[in-house]
Amino acid sequence: MKRTLLMTLVLLLVAMTGMTYAASTRQQLTAESTIERVIKKGVLRVGMDIFQPWAMKDKNGKLIGFEIDVATRLAKDLGVKVEFVPTAWSGIIPALLTGKFDVIIGGMGITPERTLKVNFTVPYDYSGMSLVAHRQKAAGFTQLADFNKQEVEIAVKLGTTAAASAKKYLPNATLRMFDNETQLYQELRNGRVHAVVENAPRPAFEAADYKETLFLPFTETFTREPMAFALPKGDPDTLACFNSWITLVQLEGWLQERHDYWFGGKDWASQVQ
Repeated sequence: MKRTLLMTLVLLLVAMTGMTYAASTRQQLTAESTIERVIKKGVLRVGMDIFQPWAMKDKNGKLIGFEIDVATRLAKDLGVKVEFVPTAWSGIIPALLTGKFDVIIGGMGITPERTLKVNFTVPYDYSGMSLVAHRQKAAGFTQLADFNKQEVEIAVKLGTTAAASAKKYLPNATLRMFDNETQLYQELRNGRVHAVVENAPRPAFEAADYKETLFLPFTETFTREPMAFALPKGDPDTLACFNSWITLVQLEGWLQERHDYWFGGKDWASQVQ
């Protein structure tokens, strides 16, 4: 009888200890979460890079674009200010993991390689790869296969899914990597590469702006990519908060409205530098 009572007391003690530990762990996770830190500081720091029309500078040097709208609305709904931290795309995930900002909101596509390093929210938008070509250098090219040759040079931005897609779908082409979009399109307009691979709709915009020099060999995208916010791993509270926010503004129709404005045309072009 005494032995049974002792065993019961031991089991109760173990259970209570486990419950206390679980409660303590939950409190620690909450206290250490990004969202709690953001609320306390009153600032959401957002990592991004310049990608037209995701993020770009207007004539006054102010950041505008789809991602800028998204991050600004998110911060407003959280009751905090937004601080943008422009970062080279090739180093943006390491910068997130070292705490230079709280979240990446910059048209980042979900890939298996990236999921090993960061956690992604549910998708808030979708994109796909497109290709714009030089009229003389790529004369007669009408399909993706025409560009899949060793003598064909393709310009892509370093560290992007555009670079990964070009490697996958154009394995025989010669890829030239650049750090920013300006370099990509300068090389193309100057006839030093045959084409640029990048997320739609920028290639179509370039073809429309430089009709005498550039063209779209085909109008459809050749990939479809989900875009999401990227967060450091081990932060379920912040992930749940951002997922809920994305769901709400999607149902509200606001995300689609902003997407249509920035990607459906170039009414905003007169604002850009």
